[in-house]
Amino acid sequence: MLTIFGKKKLNDNQVANIFVNSIIESVEKGFPEVAGFINDCPQFVKSPQVDPDDYGRFLMVVIAGNFNYIPRYFSQGHDQVIIRKCVEKFADVFDMKTNSFAQLIKEYKDYLKRVNVPSKNMLYGMSKGVFFKYELNDFQEDYFKSLKTPNPIFLKNMDDLMKNFLWDWSRFSEKYKVTA
Repeated sequence: MLTIFGKKKLNDNQVANIFVNSIIESVEKGFPEVAGFINDCPQFVKSPQVDPDDYGRFLMVVIAGNFNYIPRYFSQGHDQVIIRKCVEKFADVFDMKTNSFAQLIKEYKDYLKRVNVPSKNMLYGMSKGVFFKYELNDFQEDYFKSLKTPNPIFLKNMDDLMKNFLWDWSRFSEKYKVTA
């Protein structure tokens, strides 16, 4: 149904369906390019040989990172309803219990916060999360390898790639009105 202002109304369940399906589709289609970037990255002394089909950890980083942005666009309480619906849908897709998937997401969110200290920039945290989840440190030049930190040039380029996997809630809100 269209409102007076031309926005289509969606309920929480519909929003969760769109979000979940879009995130999964974007990762499935986009990860081969991410893997290609990582494998060909000039900041590595040898190619990490990331398998273009090994996107599970990447998907979890993307989901956890995107969940951190939801509270910016929904009122307190409603943001948790949206996240809970999304968790239920992701759990169904992965044939997991909702509580198990929620725990897995919590672990990934905590991990991203931990590897991102002291920064609060979640995009940067997602890039660092990919770096560490795919164990890319061993492929760096000795200086950064000894520091156990990603090369800043790699991180900057990874940030640019990760932007493509962030849900655009601003654009979504222009087009849709979410009703509880």
